[in-house]
Amino acid sequence: MQKMIYILDDETEIRKSLRVILEDEDYSVEDFANGKALLKALAKERPSLVLLDVWVGKEDGLTILDECKKLYPGLPIVMISGHGTIELAVNATKKGAVDFLEKPLSIEKVIQTIESALEKTKDTEIPEFQLEVDEILGESSSIQRVKFAIFQAAQTNARVFIFGENGTGKELTARAIHQNSKRKNEPYIEFNCASVPEDTLEQELFGFESVGNDGNKDIKIGSWESAQNGTLFLDEVCDLTPALQSKVLKAILEQKLDRVGGKDSIAVDVRIIAATNSNIEEAIREGRFREDLYYALSVIPMELPPLRERNQDIPLLAEYYLKKSITENNLSLKTIDREGLDTLTSHFWPGNVRELGNILERLSILVPGDTIRAKDVKEALHGFKKANEMVARGDLKHAKEEFERQYIIKTLQICEGNVTRTSKALGIERTHLYRKLRSLNISVEQLNEG
Repeated sequence: MQKMIYILDDETEIRKSLRVILEDEDYSVEDFANGKALLKALAKERPSLVLLDVWVGKEDGLTILDECKKLYPGLPIVMISGHGTIELAVNATKKGAVDFLEKPLSIEKVIQTIESALEKTKDTEIPEFQLEVDEILGESSSIQRVKFAIFQAAQTNARVFIFGENGTGKELTARAIHQNSKRKNEPYIEFNCASVPEDTLEQELFGFESVGNDGNKDIKIGSWESAQNGTLFLDEVCDLTPALQSKVLKAILEQKLDRVGGKDSIAVDVRIIAATNSNIEEAIREGRFREDLYYALSVIPMELPPLRERNQDIPLLAEYYLKKSITENNLSLKTIDREGLDTLTSHFWPGNVRELGNILERLSILVPGDTIRAKDVKEALHGFKKANEMVARGDLKHAKEEFERQYIIKTLQICEGNVTRTSKALGIERTHLYRKLRSLNISVEQLNEG
């Protein structure tokens, strides 16, 4: 997901120039001409960084800075001024600004300042905290930030929107928020919006009522109502139809739902956690996902890091999944040597933690003897040479596509071309796999023929 930058400046040309510069650097940008508009947007979403003019018309930027920090104490804010003084810079820093830019703005200075501010925020020490239930493996700083975000979210009833690639642990994160919250003893219901047939989706989510010939009501409780007083996890929420998105938004705002065929609304007290692996900004731009529903769901946005960005956790994860497979499959003990671990650590992991778990299970079953070596790992990952070459050239986008393509092909071959078995092995819905096959130009028929 792109990092979001908010710009507050009363000069239209400054806002336009900054937008062009930052969008060229692959940031997502929103700009505002007054403090009221900025604070209204901040109430709905936490950006990655704010560029804030010292004087916005007659508004004092330092006062706006105070209001921003009340909402998000850790939010990095860079002040902009056409009349910079040492005293002003000191005051801004005391109030929590991370840096100070003077007009006229230099493109290089703006980009450098933002990158530096984001990096400092990324490495900010996390306060001490303790999760009552902690099943997420990893000791990297990125996964510790995820755990701290879970801890923060669990203290509230706020809605959470989890973003992340397939296999990064969105379901595990949603469950962790519930298990550490005040609702932990109430129902936790998972609802995958991509796995339910479209013609029954509304009934499964909201329930159903009908009156039989004998005059008695036939009532079916939906997933939302089943989560009463607890948590409802809406996975793959971007797959909801536009009509159902409207009804979900209405239920969230009114805290009431209408069963299909029912006449009376039912009051519900349900915490909503949503998740997607889709590009949400793209989905909104293309009209596939309602912007107002996105704002309603993402009171607390949470982005999960891909495994390639926390590869220091791979030895710990590998040991866990190896032991798990040995126990579940009643196998003899095996270990991975140093070179084997290095090979695992250097892999790109397009399927993330889920792919790592599958590879370790394969190795535990197929490798003879008690030691898994680098050559065994390379054989299990066979087919990724072309993608590794792309990574070496710096072609990350196409490398990721090629990794994903080869990973799916390899799994299809193991599952003898059976799409249902392959979708289960990959941990994704069959409809998602069909879309992936089309987008990556993979022909199951040709694989079967080969």
